[in-house]
Amino acid sequence: MSYEARLYKLYKEQIVQDLFKKFSYDSVMQVPKLDKIVINRGVGDAVSDKKLIDATVQEFAQIAGQQPIVTIAKKSVSNFKLREGMPIGCKVTLRKQKMYEFLDRFINVALPRVRDFRGIPQRGFDGRGNFTMGIKEQIIFPEINVDKINKIAGMDITFVTSAPTDEEALALLKAFGMPFQGMNKQ
Repeated sequence: MSYEARLYKLYKEQIVQDLFKKFSYDSVMQVPKLDKIVINRGVGDAVSDKKLIDATVQEFAQIAGQQPIVTIAKKSVSNFKLREGMPIGCKVTLRKQKMYEFLDRFINVALPRVRDFRGIPQRGFDGRGNFTMGIKEQIIFPEINVDKINKIAGMDITFVTSAPTDEEALALLKAFGMPFQGMNKQ
């Protein structure tokens, strides 16, 4: 029995047709899709405390549902007491089913838990159809037990799409239900 993520089913059945009509593509294969979601955190304090990296790895494994990789320093920087090869961050790349499941939880569970949330600003697009946003606190995810965290830390989340323009990527993410600022005005 194969399970299909709710947002992937929505994408196949409704979003593809809507975007195909809106942008009048020649082929269905031109309709943009979500390629991957990358969750990233730099842990600068890990230079002095190695346990912070372990805590970050554990948090990312709970949030993403798969084991993250530890990123290491490429150069030595004496001002920061940083040596080449030291662990300084953590990232996880989600694709296919896990990507759609994370997106669903992020939009419907985590974002409503953000304090004073007024929508996601649209300035995070890079010009090539990818969107990056920052989260200030990891405690918006229900998988994280607030009592067990040492330090409140943020993370960057990048949504990589196959859209050639920011306008098409914005339409794709809005179709998934991403609450961008100014959506009620349209």
